[in-house]
Amino acid sequence: MKEIIFGVIGGLALFIYGMNLMGEGLKKAAGERMRNILEAVTTNPLIGVAVGALVTAIIQSSSATTVMVISFVNARLMTLSQAIGVIMGANIGTTMTAQLIAFKIGHYAYLAAGLGFALFFFGKKKTLRYLGQVLFGFGVLFIGLNTMSDVLEPLARNETSRRLITNMSKNPVWGLLTGTVMTMIVQSSSAVIGVLQSLASQPVEVGGTVRALIPLKAAVPILFGSNIGTTITAALASIGSNRTAKRAAFSHTLFNVFGTIVGLLFLPLFVSFVYRVSPQANPGAGLTEASVVSRQIANAHTFFNVINTILWLPFVGLLAKLVTKLFPGKDVYLERGVKFIDLHVINNAELALDLSVKELSRMGNISLDMFQKVEADYLPAEQNKKTNLQIVQDSEEILDDLQDDIIHYLSSIVSQNTLTERQSVILANLMHVAGDLERIGDHCMNLAELFEYMNEEKIVFSDQAMEDIKKIFSLTKEMFNLSLQALRYNDFSAADQVLQLEKRMDATEKESRLDHLERLNAGMCNPKSAVVYSELMKNLERIADHCNNVAEAVLDQEPHHRSAG
Repeated sequence: MKEIIFGVIGGLALFIYGMNLMGEGLKKAAGERMRNILEAVTTNPLIGVAVGALVTAIIQSSSATTVMVISFVNARLMTLSQAIGVIMGANIGTTMTAQLIAFKIGHYAYLAAGLGFALFFFGKKKTLRYLGQVLFGFGVLFIGLNTMSDVLEPLARNETSRRLITNMSKNPVWGLLTGTVMTMIVQSSSAVIGVLQSLASQPVEVGGTVRALIPLKAAVPILFGSNIGTTITAALASIGSNRTAKRAAFSHTLFNVFGTIVGLLFLPLFVSFVYRVSPQANPGAGLTEASVVSRQIANAHTFFNVINTILWLPFVGLLAKLVTKLFPGKDVYLERGVKFIDLHVINNAELALDLSVKELSRMGNISLDMFQKVEADYLPAEQNKKTNLQIVQDSEEILDDLQDDIIHYLSSIVSQNTLTERQSVILANLMHVAGDLERIGDHCMNLAELFEYMNEEKIVFSDQAMEDIKKIFSLTKEMFNLSLQALRYNDFSAADQVLQLEKRMDATEKESRLDHLERLNAGMCNPKSAVVYSELMKNLERIADHCNNVAEAVLDQEPHHRSAG
């Protein structure tokens, strides 16, 4: 028994490793195309199903596709209805592994692994190395499968195991639970179904007839359970995500659970259908039940997911409403991507520049919101307030994308127009402003991470230090608001006020540092808090400097200011 357990564990490890290698190789060969295909999914659920099936068939993992979808939903790149369609398709795409196993090409496993190894290590072109990785993974997958088949062979001759499997055949619920638990542990429905195919294919002689150790009728409930168990990966991936991502993960579970209930209700009918569309035992042609059951299980896996998708596809909207009720509330988030800049007016330099200012103002509002979130961490209105690190991190990613888009747009204005001197000055300054606003986001991110470190290390500032921090935050926020007002309305007066506040900021920040050094020398605070305090002040000062840069960019458009400069 020990040899069987170790053999199954080792074979399963090789199977999963080979499957991952094969999927990774295919993903590398496809580059970013798989991700781009998923991002481009339209609101049509049928297209979502097709895309989900295609991507999963290529990367050989419904879990990987589902986790990717959850991340897209969390990043607001995909709606809930779109996600449900792709997840349905992923359930179909994952059946490709079982179909490959059913071809019984294990005899060529070592050849594939050897050829793949040679291409991977000696191939000069990337494409050849990726192909080598795919072939090597393919070979390792079947070596693992062969290992499991060999060590499971004694079970077919063991009366106890046969009796246990026979009892399971009589009670589909036990099969369902077995498949669910095994898949939740392994976190791969393909691996569990691969083991099922290997185990089922072990020949058992009953009354002179060669039968399968696990007939199709007993295998189907295990297969159903595996479909439920695989949803644990999406559930784990949604932890810490927004409500919409949690809804997408739970829709995966509901979809598979509902499908399983229907499948169990019509189990005899479904098994009969699979028998009709699959090879059947034919002793005259040398086909035994044991030799065809692997293909039958593969077909059952495919048809179950296809039929389940067909049944539920018209009710995607209903499923979305159901999970929305189960996870009520709204996610508050910022819209990704540009909102104001428009390539259709790129030939009109004046209008294009005005739209760029609007987009930069929106970018400024996002960075200001980040600053206020950080301020709320350090100066909470209530105790035990949840930190805003994730929100700040998401916003920082949005700022990075916006900066790239705005800079590209401004560069396009230059290439498409003959600019006046004034327009050239404005455009150059707007490019600098985009960089300043993005850098403010970086400093807010630094402050958010610094606050997390304070929490982990249980660092607390003295009351006097907190008073100084409040002053600096207040002064920085005032400069921030005025600089955005100057940018948005071309307000020279507001820009002048920012420059005046910058002088006050320098003096206040210097005074705060000296006070803190005195407290440190007097033993009123520990060295750790001194380092954190210094970093905090440095980041706030840099934010103020970037606000000052924005104000100077606005003032640079004022005729007398430029001539004076």
